[in-house]
Amino acid sequence: MTAEINLDQLGKFQQDLDNRKDSKVIQRAVSHQGILASSEDFDAESKMEPVFSIDLSTGKVADQKQSGRCWMFAALNTMRIHLMNTYKVADDFELSQNYTNFWDKFEKSNYFLENVLKTANKPLDSRKVSWLMTTPQQDGGQWDMLCALIEKYGIVPKSAMPETFNSEKSGQLNKYLNLKLRHDAVALRELVADKASDKKIAETKETMLNEIYRMLTYALGEPATKFDFEYRDKDKNYHIDQNITPQEFFKKYVNLNLEDYVSLINSPTDDKPFNKTYTIEMLGNVVNGRPVKHLNLEMAELKKLAIKQLQNGESVWFGSDVGQSSNTKKGIMDTDLYVPDELFATDLSLSKAERLDYAESLMTHAMVITGVDLVNGKPTKWKVENSWGEKVGTKGYFVMSDDWLDQFVYQFVINKKYLTEQQLKDQAQEPIVLKPWDPMGALA
Repeated sequence: MTAEINLDQLGKFQQDLDNRKDSKVIQRAVSHQGILASSEDFDAESKMEPVFSIDLSTGKVADQKQSGRCWMFAALNTMRIHLMNTYKVADDFELSQNYTNFWDKFEKSNYFLENVLKTANKPLDSRKVSWLMTTPQQDGGQWDMLCALIEKYGIVPKSAMPETFNSEKSGQLNKYLNLKLRHDAVALRELVADKASDKKIAETKETMLNEIYRMLTYALGEPATKFDFEYRDKDKNYHIDQNITPQEFFKKYVNLNLEDYVSLINSPTDDKPFNKTYTIEMLGNVVNGRPVKHLNLEMAELKKLAIKQLQNGESVWFGSDVGQSSNTKKGIMDTDLYVPDELFATDLSLSKAERLDYAESLMTHAMVITGVDLVNGKPTKWKVENSWGEKVGTKGYFVMSDDWLDQFVYQFVINKKYLTEQQLKDQAQEPIVLKPWDPMGALA
């Protein structure tokens, strides 16, 4: 049965609007101020004071500029804390995001070309091929992808490979790198269709990778292989470590066993039972590197683990849907911050599972939890280190309400030593493979 909108209905709708005494006031407010400003609840804002019972010192906030590398910035921000505490480097010390970005884009390009070959016998209009071609590569990523890069290439201080125009404003590079990858996809699919030899395909792909390496070097700079690590500590003492490799630098100065840190998600949808592990088909960057793997837990369990980690002086990498009920300028994320349903006199409610199932929400941004306010043993709000510079929030730090965390946080990275014995057993399971377009495969 189909039903078009008729004039009688329009008349009823207009009459209903006319009967509302406050409709003109609301119309003037919304049309001039916008939906968010007109529905903002200032009482909610007053409860989000940036005061926390547990508050880690994590240094000056970094700035990803006009790029989508939040997952990378967040991860490197968690890793620099060891240097700050052990070697007393300056609060504005940063690890090179550009170095990791270079290898991420190079590895993602290879990962894409491999997936092109794996799907070369499928028609172009198949959902998998269509999904693959929509975005051959992008700035975003997940924790396990960052670990795969560091395990292979190590890490360097920002001084060894600083930012460039294209790392800070990634739009042009992404456009032409994706154009190059789609061009190469055409050639590889044609070779497969023509039944070219494996040797011919491998030689062609190697030529493609050589050209991509050249593009990335021109845009991002030549990746450091050996460098001098030179700095003055907070006590003004001079230090220099000469001719060190990225792998040596990571082992000596960062000194984290990345295998100890695992991804835990909260996805309360029917297709993902809790206490099971999941991976996502065609999601990754380093071929044969560390795979993406998530253990799905109830949110109450995730929060317990995050608090344990914070109490032990370790920050927490997390992924969320940052655009939901969030005021960037003020640095507040709170489900009570805006009340658009009251403004429009309609029901806008969805459960967390419904938001995931009906494409209303997914992970869009990664940040770092550096504190929590515990009142009578329960969290009320959380301190968040963002990567948007110091001009937003409180010098770049945000306040996240506990209810906002419940509703819009999807992923935590936790050291395995905080997991229970049962959670460790569950985390060791072989993962269930999800479709490439599953929301848990979203890149922050």
